[in-house]
Amino acid sequence: GAINIENRTFSFKIPMTSFQGFNSSLQRTHFNENYMESDKYPTATFKGKIIEDIDFKEYGTYKIRAKGKLKIHGITQTRIIRSKLVIMRGQMIIQSEFTVPLSDHNIRVPKVVTQKIADEIYVRVSGKLNPN
Repeated sequence: GAINIENRTFSFKIPMTSFQGFNSSLQRTHFNENYMESDKYPTATFKGKIIEDIDFKEYGTYKIRAKGKLKIHGITQTRIIRSKLVIMRGQMIIQSEFTVPLSDHNIRVPKVVTQKIADEIYVRVSGKLNPN
């Protein structure tokens, strides 16, 4: 991910094939091939702006909200995502947990497996932001 501390904007890109938390490798394969179509839509992206006014020169942990565009499966939705921003010497780390309704991103699940797949997917993101 990257952050512009002057205007408080940031973005990140995550490969769909890096998602974890499956009960088996077969579930992971089905997730990528059948539902997320990871060959066609290889990444999830978020581009947004931090709502809170933060002094990026002050080391510490900040609870923030970012308003922006979340793009998954080729569909973009405006979201406000709560996150934790840790500012340390030489690096910034962003961490967030949120849910993504499958219907918001046109992700279809065959009726035969609807009882085995949640309507909302829990997402946990942690990454370094590079100031630019």
